[in-house]
Amino acid sequence: MAFEGLSEKLEAAFRKLRSKGKLTENDVKDAMREVRLALLEADVSYKVAKDFTAKVTERAVGTAVMESLTPAQMVIKIVNEELTQLMGGTRSRLAIAAHPPTIVMMCGLQGSGKTTHSAKLALMLKNQGNRPLLVACDIYRPAAIKQLQVIGEKAGVPVFEMGTADPVQIAKEAIKLAKDKGYDYVFLDTAGRLHIDEELMGELKRIKSEVKPHEILLVVDSMTGQDAVNVASSFDEALGIDGLILTKLDGDTRGGAALSAKAVTGKPIKFVGTGEKLGDLDVFHPDRMASRILGMGDVLSLIEKAEQTIDEKKAAELEEKLRKNSFNMNDLLDQIEQVSKMGSIKDMLAMIPGIGKKAQSMDIDEKQFEKTKAIIYSMTKQEREKPEIINPSRKRRIAAGCGMQVEDVNRLISQQKQMQKMMKELNGKGGKRKLMQLGRGLGMPPGMGF
Repeated sequence: MAFEGLSEKLEAAFRKLRSKGKLTENDVKDAMREVRLALLEADVSYKVAKDFTAKVTERAVGTAVMESLTPAQMVIKIVNEELTQLMGGTRSRLAIAAHPPTIVMMCGLQGSGKTTHSAKLALMLKNQGNRPLLVACDIYRPAAIKQLQVIGEKAGVPVFEMGTADPVQIAKEAIKLAKDKGYDYVFLDTAGRLHIDEELMGELKRIKSEVKPHEILLVVDSMTGQDAVNVASSFDEALGIDGLILTKLDGDTRGGAALSAKAVTGKPIKFVGTGEKLGDLDVFHPDRMASRILGMGDVLSLIEKAEQTIDEKKAAELEEKLRKNSFNMNDLLDQIEQVSKMGSIKDMLAMIPGIGKKAQSMDIDEKQFEKTKAIIYSMTKQEREKPEIINPSRKRRIAAGCGMQVEDVNRLISQQKQMQKMMKELNGKGGKRKLMQLGRGLGMPPGMGF
């Protein structure tokens, strides 16, 4: 999980502050020394870490904080505010052309994930009702064009290519086509190199000069820490970028790139890659990221993720079934599918205030969802609709069909009956408490339901 090590060290520093009823200036300075060390270990640049803790210290030793009833909480609040400012303050949006199409030039070193994230961003905009076009301007890397075509097809976004023609000409023809066909976004997947060189920058400058993109986004690998920030600085100095996309923020990254990028380059992080799937791209919100780093959760992102994945029509149908007490295996399967689309259960729990980083240490068997789905898929249509008809011989057949034991089938049927019984009682006394019990045994921890 991203920032896990940093979060733990910050929590340890703040725990010492909370243990003191009244804070002295030395208490604050000692805590900030630990915060600075934590930032340096997270691969944040020395200057950024030093300036950050200096700002926090200056605000924290003021009379309003030191003489308040909860000084430790006031210090944490200041750290949260300064972290938010360090990462950009507010969300930075993608540019929109006054007259479509909006031209977005995607840049990055080879292996940074530039091609994949071009498709991810195009898919995100497509899901918002836009008509994006992907353009293959990388004519050097073997199979680069084919890669863009494959992921473009997966995303349902058309790809324009002209083989190994001049990248500037490819870009021009793509923009002309976009205007004729009504595409409102054009993503130019430009060539990358293993390192920054004059040839690479010369070509990018030519494309920029000829097509005048509305947005130049640099894709950088957050796992490389300060190297990612150095790459961003070099690209910005030579080309003039408008923003960053940080990839692999779901991995064991120390967080230095995310925390240093804006302060060092002056350019905002606009999007973050959070996984390998095409849908694993999030808008970067500095305030929400700061809250997550400090273990305060991120409810707004969790709600947005739910809104994007939950099928409103199916939710209405489920509500009607609950009223009629007809919750069957098909409904259970639908619920599991929708929860699975939201991503890792641990990542979702980490967004809930009070749980935060504790989610990563929870004993949650995320494979249990897949096992449950396998059992249901082994059932006939009639068995899914009427689980009560599943007798011992049917149970043996279902278990054999999914490679599990009869006991596993019995457990699922028992859980479905329990859920149906609880659903019936939801409108009665203690309904909320019963709702929170749903999901046990399906990989959800106690206290979490659907």
